[in-house]
Amino acid sequence: MHIKHIEKTTFVDYPGKISCTIFLYGCPFRCGFCYNPSLVLKEETPNISEQEVLEFLEKRVGLLEGVCFTGGEPLMNIEIDFLEKIKALGYFIKIDTNGSYPEKLKDLIDKKLVDYVAMDIKGPKEDYSEIVGVMFPMNRLEESIRVVSQFPNYEFRTTIIEKIHTKEKIESMLKWVTSLTKSKIKNFSLQGFKNHENFVDNKFKEVNNTSEDYLKELKKIVETYAETVNIKH
Repeated sequence: MHIKHIEKTTFVDYPGKISCTIFLYGCPFRCGFCYNPSLVLKEETPNISEQEVLEFLEKRVGLLEGVCFTGGEPLMNIEIDFLEKIKALGYFIKIDTNGSYPEKLKDLIDKKLVDYVAMDIKGPKEDYSEIVGVMFPMNRLEESIRVVSQFPNYEFRTTIIEKIHTKEKIESMLKWVTSLTKSKIKNFSLQGFKNHENFVDNKFKEVNNTSEDYLKELKKIVETYAETVNIKH
């Protein structure tokens, strides 16, 4: 695996649990507004060994409850035996995914190696390739949406950029997603874009932070399609 960084304590990445977050290199998408370009573009930093991570987790048993895997796209190179070792220590596991590996996601769920899934929905179906920067088979994303929606502990989430995610586009996105889930979305999170000046596409250095007021306006729309709607900062 390509483990690049460990955030040793987080109170926000895993809902309701004190956790750590493990960042893995690699992603099939090239979203311009991605704020982890070092995990998406050229691999430059050395890997952290699996053994080092396991030793850290062993020391934190009883202090941490969960382990979050993010990226990049963690399902690109996450290893099942590594997850099994983490579960053996008694941790809950959360996976952040963009939905590009539905078969692997389903396998982890079937093997009971994941306890919470957060899937990014980048935008409406008709704009997906433009937003993610590559041509990608939409049937794979749609299968991931179906798999995630059948799992008891999940959320869909969208990073909102005001010029890209208009109210009309958000409505189109939600109609598409709920046509696949066949029911209301259980949990949906709206994440405001923040300009950290470090992106895959440098043009996003010129984009303003998403306003709180705009997120609140979108929340009213999402509430028609989701049971619970959160605004994350």
